[in-house]
Amino acid sequence: MKLKKMFFVLMATLLWLLIVVPVYAQGKEYSVKYGSKELYGILSKPNAAADKRQGIVILAHGFGGTHHFAYSYFEALNKLGYQAYAFDFAGGSPMSRSDKNTMNMSVLDQQRQLETVVEHFRSQPDIDPKRIVLLGESQGGLVSALTAASIQKKINRLVLIFPAFCIPYHWRARYPAMEQVPDTTRLWNVPLSRQFFREIHDMDAFALARKYRKPVLIVHGDADNVVPYADSEKMVKLYKKATLKCIPGAGHGFNPEQQARNLSYIIPFLQENM
Repeated sequence: MKLKKMFFVLMATLLWLLIVVPVYAQGKEYSVKYGSKELYGILSKPNAAADKRQGIVILAHGFGGTHHFAYSYFEALNKLGYQAYAFDFAGGSPMSRSDKNTMNMSVLDQQRQLETVVEHFRSQPDIDPKRIVLLGESQGGLVSALTAASIQKKINRLVLIFPAFCIPYHWRARYPAMEQVPDTTRLWNVPLSRQFFREIHDMDAFALARKYRKPVLIVHGDADNVVPYADSEKMVKLYKKATLKCIPGAGHGFNPEQQARNLSYIIPFLQENM
């Protein structure tokens, strides 16, 4: 029953993103090379030409999602003077334009992809390498948190939206031993390989993520029935410098009014970085 509720929440969120949220006019197709693959994404830049290098916010989608979720962030980020880049994780979704084979999906591979994207933009002449921000939702939040902890000298700030620190322990509860994991597991009709579970089976996401020592903003709805709000309450205490903002009544995915409130927290957090 819980998986069915999670499925309908995900589908409702994707439907809103694909139909209600328009493509922001400033965005242009932009790919980053990852091994033999091209990570497809959209890069959105501020309207006015800048005399100095700009910061960039790199946005990471959740399980089964795509770069489309980021359209609701682009305009606000550009108005702050940030470039914004959202991409499809290779293997991250059956709809991914980078790689549709979700049997290749793993949290640690997504971390490596995100690290590759960070390195790419650090080398671009119009990017200020001291103002690189990661923003991730759900599984993308977990991946962003792990990435920030791994390469923290390169990440200036971190924004986590209903981050799924629960992924390792939820799956350990379902498969206590690796021998119990079948060759293929389907979640919301998305097939996953044993590798997905092998990498996270013994992972303590909280302990790994807390190694990031710079400012963190966490935004989470207290009616989230997919990712426990309590996990964000726990994580805000573990980080050295973090703030948790609650959106009352919000679930796993924000409606337009809730997204406006989400942005009202993110904007001042990033303005402190200007």
